[in-house]
Amino acid sequence: MAAPVDLVATRKLLPASQWSAGRLLVCSLLLLLGLVISRSPSYAATAANTDNAVNLSNGVLADTATALGLPEGSLTAQSPSSATAADAAKTSGAATEPVKPSPVISGESTNNAQIETSPTPQKDQDIRQRIDGIFSEIEGLQAVTVSVTQGVVSLAGETANEKKAQQAINLTNRLTDVVTVEDKITRTLDVQDNVTTVYQSLRNQTRNLLKAMPLILVGIVIFAIVSWFGSWLSNRKKFWQRLTPNPFIAELLSQTVKVIFIIFGLILALSLVGAETLLGTLLGGAGVIGIAVGFAVKDSIENYIASLLLSIRQPFRARDHIVINSKEGIVVRLTSRATILMTLDGNQLRIPNAEVFKATILNYTKNPERRFTFELGVDANDDPLAAIKVGLDAICTLDFVLEKPKAIAVIANVGDSNILLEFQVWVDQTETNFAKARSIAIRETKHALENAGFSLPEPIYKLRFTHKVEKALEHLQNSNSSNAPTSDLIVQPTTAQPLHPIIKNENVDNIDNVDNVDKRQAKARAKQILQGLEGNEVLDASPDQKLMDKVEQEIADNSGETDLLNKNSPQE
Repeated sequence: MAAPVDLVATRKLLPASQWSAGRLLVCSLLLLLGLVISRSPSYAATAANTDNAVNLSNGVLADTATALGLPEGSLTAQSPSSATAADAAKTSGAATEPVKPSPVISGESTNNAQIETSPTPQKDQDIRQRIDGIFSEIEGLQAVTVSVTQGVVSLAGETANEKKAQQAINLTNRLTDVVTVEDKITRTLDVQDNVTTVYQSLRNQTRNLLKAMPLILVGIVIFAIVSWFGSWLSNRKKFWQRLTPNPFIAELLSQTVKVIFIIFGLILALSLVGAETLLGTLLGGAGVIGIAVGFAVKDSIENYIASLLLSIRQPFRARDHIVINSKEGIVVRLTSRATILMTLDGNQLRIPNAEVFKATILNYTKNPERRFTFELGVDANDDPLAAIKVGLDAICTLDFVLEKPKAIAVIANVGDSNILLEFQVWVDQTETNFAKARSIAIRETKHALENAGFSLPEPIYKLRFTHKVEKALEHLQNSNSSNAPTSDLIVQPTTAQPLHPIIKNENVDNIDNVDNVDKRQAKARAKQILQGLEGNEVLDASPDQKLMDKVEQEIADNSGETDLLNKNSPQE
């Protein structure tokens, strides 16, 4: 601590005029020092420091009073706590009542600050000057006038548009001592002012764009180089085919790599220009758009995924004869959207891959050996085993019938007037037309049975009459025998009796003779019709070459669509 100044000695050394001025200066300094010490934060923190500060201040003031010739004790310092306690004692009459903090009015305000209870005009003046200074530096806010009363700021005057008015209000709210802001600004919406503002903004943006043009060009070059490299790598089809044998997977990988390089180049270009925020906006917008588009093209996406899975599974190959949910045809190709078939009628059939993936697929070509069946009936009096032998001997003479597995026949059913025989025959459908082979086998088996004396009976009705009806029929036949050798008799039903069919009055021998005559006439007619035709032409069961030519033509003409069927890919 510095040594105390001897004011008396100092007075003797100085003249009276200088001493008077110095005395006033020293007094002022000492009073200021005492005030600072009494209101210092350290004093407010601890009582011990407060007492020391008060004692020091009283000592200095006592020396000052002595030097000035004032009575002792006229200048004293008092601690804030004692003064506050004294004031409180005067108010409430209790000397020991604790000190209460100053009340604060809490409530909502524009800038979420507490409102002071004792505002001063000086603060209002400071707020007004600060706001005026801010508005004077901002284009479009110079015409706004400011008035402040009790911390409430009223903004008047004119702005060109709503944007400028809101800017003025927001800036005012940022000041700490502002209670609230009253908006009395008039929006002129003047054409010239608004156009000038937009023009200045566009002009500044254009100027900034011109300054950044070299950097933008560098970013474009980097994006172009990275994208070109991704496209070049994507077009290396042999590389991707070596990587995976599936053509669809290879194409998918190549396109994915291309997109990755494009996105990477875009990130580099935007980072170089300093537009990373734009990249985030683009990615966010792309995500939202992707969700919306996904719901809109759900069926297309389902077909695409089904195409991917079908290309991996390879359930069929080109030229396979398949049935997909009762849709039959020969496979032409598998594309990224549909499976294309050539129907047996020669028409093109496109089935969505989503339906193909979930469908039941019957592949006839997977196993070339295929069996067809047919039924023929013989008379109930004939031996069915003998008829089976005759039919199988005729079937085995056909060239397209396979020896292994060999053809067989079984008794399928015994009817009212015949016995049904079922014949089961195997053919190689890669060399034989299935429908033609079945047709020829039925024809040859029927002829063989008829030539061997087996009859293919028609429905037979057996009628039973009473003795009186038989006598009546006999009498009627004798009476008409002179007019016709045979007659057709119709029996009229009586009441409560069912109708009877027409009865031909012919003996059995005549019926057999008529049947033989009919058979001979049918054979002669067939011989006459088939005259000049070779047996190979009639019995030709080879596949339809014209249909297969159309299939090959469709396979060759893919119209730019990638065929996902590949013989090198594993088949399930």
